[in-house]
Amino acid sequence: MDSKLNRLFLKMTEYFKGDKRRICHLTKVHSFASLIASLEGVDSDTKYIIEAAALVHDIGIKPSEEKYGSCTGKQQELEGPPVAEYMLRTLDFSENVIERVKYLVAHHHTYNNIDGIDYQILVEADFIVNMDEDEINIEAIKNCLEKIFKTKSGNQICKNMFM
Repeated sequence: MDSKLNRLFLKMTEYFKGDKRRICHLTKVHSFASLIASLEGVDSDTKYIIEAAALVHDIGIKPSEEKYGSCTGKQQELEGPPVAEYMLRTLDFSENVIERVKYLVAHHHTYNNIDGIDYQILVEADFIVNMDEDEINIEAIKNCLEKIFKTKSGNQICKNMFM
């Protein structure tokens, strides 16, 4: 993993310090996103964006909980991008990476109009992890596979895990 991504990972463990569940969640989403991106043969710049976005995708949880007392998907999408931008800037990520990651953070709980392979892979990786962590029933998983999953690799991983 690139040194900036490694530093971002460490910053996220600081950000969620003491919250092992959220640190493990972002680690798993990052791992699945990186794997799917590699298996799908995405270019290195896109894979870099996917990995950065996977690490910060849930960064809006803390400000949502502080501001609203909860952290719905929509609240995370609203509160996450400014925090992600700040963190990425402190680590000297390029402007194009920052802008796309902010977009992905702002939309990772929105499943219609997925507009790029980076977005698709982030959503699939997050779903795979959430299906496991939330112990989603098989019918819901089948529905999700049919309606959300588009990549061959994401489909295969999900089926291998849950079917």
